[in-house]
Amino acid sequence: MLTYNPCRLCPRECRTDRSKVTGFCGCGDKIKVARAAIHYWEEPCISGKNGSGTVFFSGCTLGCCYCQNQKISAEAYGKEITTLRLSEIFLELQEKGAHNINLVTATQFLPGVIEALGYVKNKLHIPVVYNCGGYEKAETIKALEGYADIYLPDIKYFSGGLSLRYSGAADYFTIACKAVKEMIAQTGDL
Repeated sequence: MLTYNPCRLCPRECRTDRSKVTGFCGCGDKIKVARAAIHYWEEPCISGKNGSGTVFFSGCTLGCCYCQNQKISAEAYGKEITTLRLSEIFLELQEKGAHNINLVTATQFLPGVIEALGYVKNKLHIPVVYNCGGYEKAETIKALEGYADIYLPDIKYFSGGLSLRYSGAADYFTIACKAVKEMIAQTGDL
């Protein structure tokens, strides 16, 4: 079961009670979204002509020093929303013509994200993309079975030395490989 207390959603396993303090990701137990909109051009394979219904979640479980979204990931910029509101956002993006719902860096809020997807399971008729940095626990990815249609992990490192230096995660590649195997087990090869 995925839970915020003690938090073990990501490989950091900070075990904090996120209802009281923020975890490694910089977030508490309330879903925080930096931006939700139709997104074009980036990730052309999922953007298509109408764009991707992208939801950028605040915070991050990886914390790369070179992140292009530092304000969102490191400073946890964004607005707290309920799971019900998140489910409404998914439907609004679908109504605007999005080709998919693109969940960007959602791991730290996965219990709420899965709950929100459950609310709209019979109303959402476009694929759900799980867009992540690859540093995911296989058990956490397993919880997405039946909710995520497409996995889009950004595999960042092979070298443990580089992953330690730039993301503080010497075990990055080992962890990412296990996560990707679970992703493939769910959706198959592309």
